[in-house]
Amino acid sequence: MSAYLAELVGTMILIYLGNGVVANVSLKKTYGNNAGLIVIAIGWACAVMIPALIFGSASGAYFNPALTVSFAAMGSLSWSLVPGYIGAQMVGAIIGACLVYVHYKDHYDLTSDPSSKRATFCTSPAIRHLKQNFISEFLGTFILVFGILGIVETTAGDPGTLGVMGVGGIIFVIGVSLGGTTGYAINPARDLGPRIAYALLPIKDKGDANWSYAWIPVIGPICGALVAGLMYTMMFG
Repeated sequence: MSAYLAELVGTMILIYLGNGVVANVSLKKTYGNNAGLIVIAIGWACAVMIPALIFGSASGAYFNPALTVSFAAMGSLSWSLVPGYIGAQMVGAIIGACLVYVHYKDHYDLTSDPSSKRATFCTSPAIRHLKQNFISEFLGTFILVFGILGIVETTAGDPGTLGVMGVGGIIFVIGVSLGGTTGYAINPARDLGPRIAYALLPIKDKGDANWSYAWIPVIGPICGALVAGLMYTMMFG
C-alpha cells in the first residue's frame, strides 16, 4: 500500500470514529446522547490508536498536517512527501466526516440545534476569544507533538503497540485536561476537512460553518507542533 493511500484511509477511519463518538453524544435519540466529555475523550483516543496500529508501518501514521510539517522540519520526514501527505489527510478527513453523516442521518434530522450538528464535524470555542483560543490549540498541540517525539525517541524510532497506546493516552489526557476551551482540534485536517464537508452536505436545518473561527484550529496546531519539534530538538538533540 502506498504511503499516501495509508494516510488517506487512516485519516478517514480516524475521523469516522472520532467524529462518530461526538455524533453519538450530541445528536438526539442516540444511545449515547449526553454521555459527556469522558466518552468523547475515550472515543477520540481509540480513534487515533486504531488506524495508527493498522497503517503505522505503511506511512508512519501521521494523519495530521501539524505533525507532518513538524517532523519534516526536524528532518524526520522528507519534505517531498509533505504535500501528498497533507492532501491525502484532507481528503480522508472529508470522506470520514461524510461517513458520520450517512451513519447518523436520521439523528441529524431529529436534532434541532444547529450548533450540536456542527459540533459533530468541527470544533468551536466554549468562549470565543480568538487570542486565547489560539493559545489553547497551540499548547494542546505542543503537548501532543512533544509527547509523540518522546515516545518515538524512547522506542528507538519504532513505537510499536505500546507506543501507539501511549499516543492514545496523550490524546485522552489532552481531551479531559485541556479540551474544555476549544474542543481540542490539535489537527488541522481533523477540523478543516470536516468543516468543508459540513458546508457542502445537505444537512437538515444546519447553521453556518463558522468560517471566521476556522483558521484557529489550523494555524494554532501548526505553530504548536513546530515549536514542540524545535524545543525537543534543542533539549535532546
